[in-house]
Amino acid sequence: MKKSADESALASENPVTFSALGERAQPPTIARLMTMALETPNLLSLAAGFTDNATLPVDFVRAATEAMLGNPGDREFIQYGTNQGRPRLRQLLAERLAKIEAKLDAAELSRGLFVTNGSQQALYLAMQVLGEPGDIILVDRPSYFVFLEMLTGLGLRAVSMPVDAAGKIDAPALGALLDSLASKGEMRKIRAVYFVSYFSNPSARSLDAAEKTSVAAELSARGLCIPVVEDTAYRELYYREAPAAPSVLSLPAWAKFPKLYTATLTKPFATGLKVGYGLCTDDAWLKKMLHVKGHHDFGSANFNQAILEHALVSGNYDRQLEQIRPAYERKMRALHETLVREGLPTLGWSWAEPTGGLYLWLKAPESLDTGLDSAFCRACLEAGVLYVPGELCFGDEAPKNFIRASFGVLNERDLAEAGRRFVSVVRRFV
Repeated sequence: MKKSADESALASENPVTFSALGERAQPPTIARLMTMALETPNLLSLAAGFTDNATLPVDFVRAATEAMLGNPGDREFIQYGTNQGRPRLRQLLAERLAKIEAKLDAAELSRGLFVTNGSQQALYLAMQVLGEPGDIILVDRPSYFVFLEMLTGLGLRAVSMPVDAAGKIDAPALGALLDSLASKGEMRKIRAVYFVSYFSNPSARSLDAAEKTSVAAELSARGLCIPVVEDTAYRELYYREAPAAPSVLSLPAWAKFPKLYTATLTKPFATGLKVGYGLCTDDAWLKKMLHVKGHHDFGSANFNQAILEHALVSGNYDRQLEQIRPAYERKMRALHETLVREGLPTLGWSWAEPTGGLYLWLKAPESLDTGLDSAFCRACLEAGVLYVPGELCFGDEAPKNFIRASFGVLNERDLAEAGRRFVSVVRRFV
């Protein structure tokens, strides 16, 4: 049958209509950065937050796989697993956390722990069940830019917690911010508070106990007992000393708050396995996240979980950490010392030397725009070096003069060369 003119016109527009969530969905910035990297020959990327390829635990993964395959009568590790995650793996993770924070009970922690496809899935589940479009999530300043993009995709509004000149959370200013939101009738829209607390992505700094306590105090003073999400993806990636501050799970100021502690086995062990976890202290919140997770995948990859379970039991997980901690410190120094040696501080740039994690957080003079579409960013690409623009890492009022430089992927020689290329571009913009 021949189509009418109206039918043809309608079909030519778009046969697919999207939900509000679908309409909000945009390509992630990390995909754009990866495309830029692939399209630029001989590029040295300080953008991707990947881990070091040379130290990936091939032997430990082989040992786990051979151990499991060596028992032909037991094939459960390549069968479907449970939605909440392997019970033994959850128990091991709970015991590990209880050793770090002695006040916690491993059995109780295990009940609230669920395994996810990387810690990113736990973050998405948390936000998906907590907020409606237009609701507010309080975030650290700066914050994890992939999380911020997730909030945008869900229609949630990120509001940054104020910081002082040293980058620490400014409790009085946070109180004033909360009062301002209350005066606008927006207090009820605040659905959760989120922060990356150890060797933060992107700033590489860790929150101390006083900062965490001050946030709880300001919320409590205003009757806000909202969920708190503490992202601890880099907690075990310290170079020499573990961070001293306890998590919100054991800080008295947070005792009455619903808490979600998220972590990952991806960055400390093997990124390709994509195993993370969340630990939730609120039964109702946990059930909602597990209900939605069941619709996502009804259980993260059981085989990958089994490999991590073996690594923890055998001690290979800790052996891997013993290898990568000094390796990342060497890589950090290769980039940090090159930038110093090439004179970047004398050109008005500043940063703190990190004691863990995968990033340098560089602050340029305020007059320099380092954004994704800036002349400076284009010049760096032309010079063969790529970074993450710091403007992506702020929930609101984003400054244009910050840069996140990752030293996780490149070897020490290439990191030094990337540093030289970067400073050569900076000199052209002074």
